[in-house]
Amino acid sequence: MNSARLVRAAVAAALAATLLTACAGDGDDDAVPRDWIRKTYTETGADWVDPNSGPSEVAQAIHAERAALDRASGDTMEFLRYGDDMVTVSPYRSGSLIEIEDYRNGYRRHKQHLLYWPDPNSASFRGGGPGEGK
Repeated sequence: MNSARLVRAAVAAALAATLLTACAGDGDDDAVPRDWIRKTYTETGADWVDPNSGPSEVAQAIHAERAALDRASGDTMEFLRYGDDMVTVSPYRSGSLIEIEDYRNGYRRHKQHLLYWPDPNSASFRGGGPGEGK
């Protein structure tokens, strides 16, 4: 009797752990691949640098690591939108500067290049972060 209870408890615990693990990743599907950026590029304070590649190439590499919800270009910069955040890749010396910031701040700074992106100050903006669509 005791062994049957232990087996049932072990199976229930394994199922619960599997479900929790599967659900835990759902919130990060549209998040900036920060860990990958940290490992791939050189940190300079709050930003990162690729000393050799141009903004378009760097933005494509980031997008290939985790697909952005949207992508835009303006002047010599590239913009990637990820839920509540955005990545701006701009020319820096002979390479690129990578900045990650809150979508609202980034949109405010670069809205002249983001003509088709949703205005975070509009009543219909839903963000894309935790609780999206609720």
